Order: sequence, then structure tokens, then C-alpha cells
Amino acid sequence: QVHLVQSGGGLVQPGGSLRLSCAASGSFVALYPMGWYRQGPGKQREFVALIHSSGNTVYADDVKGRFTVSGDLAKNTVFLQMNNLKPEDTAVYSCTASGEWGQGTQVTVSA
Repeated sequence: QVHLVQSGGGLVQPGGSLRLSCAASGSFVALYPMGWYRQGPGKQREFVALIHSSGNTVYADDVKGRFTVSGDLAKNTVFLQMNNLKPEDTAVYSCTASGEWGQGTQVTVSA
């Protein structure tokens, strides 16, 4: 079973940047693909980004060009670099892999 621990997040002004991390531990056969989802206030959880073991990435349309997902295979860690953040990016961000979820991290974008 894989255990995911997230770090990063917090409060940032519009236009600012944050980086989230998601470290996997435990026993697993296939960790990738690893993904990021978010749930904003009063909204349903939505897809943000995904990375495959090949390094191929997929992004939601509203984060393309602003967010970058990357992974460190040796450390079983995936990152989400978020630039040019907007108030509508405010949400709890969660990573997922191998059917498990991280604990969630609050990202608040506000002046």
C-alpha cells in the first residue's frame, strides 16, 4: 500500500507562486501515473495535472502554461509548481497515486 505525504501550499498573493510536493512511501507495484486534483470552496474535486513515468504530462486547460508537474523517480516524489496564481486557484490540492490520496494541502490566493 502506498502512503502519500504532501507539503507546501499556503497563502499567496495573486500572481505569486507556490510549489507543492507529494512523497510516496510504502510498498507498491506501480506508482505512476501520479496526479494532482483540487477542490475549491463549494466546488467538486477537479483534475489539475498528471505525470507518467515517461515524463509525459497532462494538464487541465485552466492551468496550462502556469502550472508544471514534475517527478523525481528516485525519491518517489512528485511536484506541482504553480506560477501566476489566481484567486480562482484557491482550493485544497491533493495528490493521488496507485489508488491512494495524500492528506490535502490548502492553497489560498488572495490579496
